Amino acid sequence: MRAIWKGAVSFGLVSVPVKLYSATESHDVSFRQVHAKDGGRIKYQRVCSIDGEEVAFADIAKGYETEDGEMVILTDDDMAELPSTSSREIAVEKFVPSNQIDPMLFEKSYYLEPEKTGAKPYALLRQALLDADRMAVVTVALRQRTSVAVLRVRDDVIVLQTMMWPDEIRTPDFSVEVDEVKPAEVKMANMLVETLAGDFDASEFEDDYAGAVETLVKTKIEGGEVKRTPTSTKSSGEVVDLLAALQRSVDAAKTARGEDAPSAEDEKPAKKSGAKKAPAKKAAAKKAPAKKATKSTTKKAAAKKAS
Repeated sequence: MRAIWKGAVSFGLVSVPVKLYSATESHDVSFRQVHAKDGGRIKYQRVCSIDGEEVAFADIAKGYETEDGEMVILTDDDMAELPSTSSREIAVEKFVPSNQIDPMLFEKSYYLEPEKTGAKPYALLRQALLDADRMAVVTVALRQRTSVAVLRVRDDVIVLQTMMWPDEIRTPDFSVEVDEVKPAEVKMANMLVETLAGDFDASEFEDDYAGAVETLVKTKIEGGEVKRTPTSTKSSGEVVDLLAALQRSVDAAKTARGEDAPSAEDEKPAKKSGAKKAPAKKAAAKKAPAKKATKSTTKKAAAKKAS
């Protein structure tokens, strides 16, 4: 992993120099938008909705649309005046009980690795969070914007999870009204809950979408359903690379769940029929003497004819 940010966690008079790593990655399968007729990629142009002309990237500005549809143009100078920060500090504001934070507020997760000089205070903070069963609410400047986040412990590593602002959580605009629930129905629902009760194990669940796409693409390739575009600079290896990328995604997802990812050799059809080839080898071994006998007979016949 590559560190995306360096700074320090500060709580009280203690400062812990740390590196920040992205803790998650997406394995979603991505597709190109193409022309169904010939497989050509779709291009997008920056066209002005008023004069219909294509606009150069240098002439594009940021605009804020008002409620009545008017547009306020913001220049680079305007943007430079907005409050921003480049602080390298993760400031602990308070330690709160873990159950007080709604999971809906959590946004993105990062791992915190201590620098060599911060290993001891890092371990101290980690143990304090575990013993108190609390999360540390912090403020941190990422991408020049101050965010609220929490620090918690996961598998002996401190995780920083950025949070959404409270006004970014939408309130449902509907209500759920039902008739009075009968005691017998409640009892039956409770029995169902007990029947399905258990501990959460992430490895029990898997997203088989990428695998299904891989199978579909492989089937189409084997059936010759591949478009060769005139502008393409790649050979058919481009499709093979796609399959390899999909396979890596599937393998990475399985590895993340603690499963053994199949190797490339395991995917070859020849591997499956290997057990059936053993008798064939024995049969070949039996035929070998017959071939020698034939050659020997041929040599004797040739010698006899020569005499």
